[in-house]
Amino acid sequence: MLNDFLPVDPHLVRPYVYEDERTVAMHFDMSATQSRMRRADPFALDLDYTRAMMGFLMLLPSPASMLMIGLGGGSLAKYCHRHLPGTDFTVVEINPHVIAMRDEFLVPADGERFRVVRGDGAAFVRSARGPCSVVLVDGFNYDGQPEDLSIPDFYANCRRLIGNTGVLAVNLHDDEPQCAMLTQRICKVFDADVLVVDVESGGNRIVFAAEPAVLSCAALQWDERWAALDEVHRRTLRPSAIRMRRRLQEFLPV
Repeated sequence: MLNDFLPVDPHLVRPYVYEDERTVAMHFDMSATQSRMRRADPFALDLDYTRAMMGFLMLLPSPASMLMIGLGGGSLAKYCHRHLPGTDFTVVEINPHVIAMRDEFLVPADGERFRVVRGDGAAFVRSARGPCSVVLVDGFNYDGQPEDLSIPDFYANCRRLIGNTGVLAVNLHDDEPQCAMLTQRICKVFDADVLVVDVESGGNRIVFAAEPAVLSCAALQWDERWAALDEVHRRTLRPSAIRMRRRLQEFLPV
C-alpha cells in the first residue's frame, strides 16, 4: 500500500528497550543509546554526557526552576528530582511512545514540583514566560537532532527564557561539521559567551551558555562552589570537572 512507503514522522518513532544484567537502555536503533539506567542504582547518571550536563551546578548552584527539552529514559529528570529537592522541574517530550516508557525507567510521577508534558519543545520555549533558572536541551529523535531545536530562533528564545542570571545547557552530537556549526550558532546568539565541554566518551559535546557575569563568577568561585556541592554531585561531575574548570579560565576578568 502507498502508506507503507510514506516517510515516518521522526517524532513518533517507537523506541525499544534493550536489557542486560547491568543496565536497561532505550534505543531507536542500535547505532546510538538514547538513555541507560543502571539496575544497581537507577537514579545515578550512567552516560558520560548526562554527568557533564550537570555542570550547570557550577554555574548556578541552586536553581529555582528547570525546563528540560527531551525526556528519553529520564536519567537527568530522575537525578534532578531526587537530588535537587528545592527545584521545580518541567520536562517537555514530543514523542508519546517515549513518555509511555516512563514507568520502565522509574521516572517519577507528576507532582507539585515535577511534571512531564507532551508537546513540541521549540513551541513550548517560544511561548514560555521566564525567567527559568536552567534550560536543558537534550532532544533527539531516531534521525538525530531536530532542526527546530537547533535553529537560531530556538536558541534566542532560550536566551530570553533564562534571562540575565540563568543557564542554558545543550547536548550536541560531536559529528562534524554539524557540531561545529551548531556550536557557532549558539555562540552567535549569546555573543560568544559560551562554555564548551567535550565529553570524554560517547560522542557528545556540551555547550553551556549564559551572560558573562554568570560565567566569570563561576570561574572566580570555583573552589568554594565545588566544596559546597553535595558529595553525590561531586561524584557525578568529577569526570568532566577538570575540563570544565580549564575552559572557565577563559572567562576570568583580566
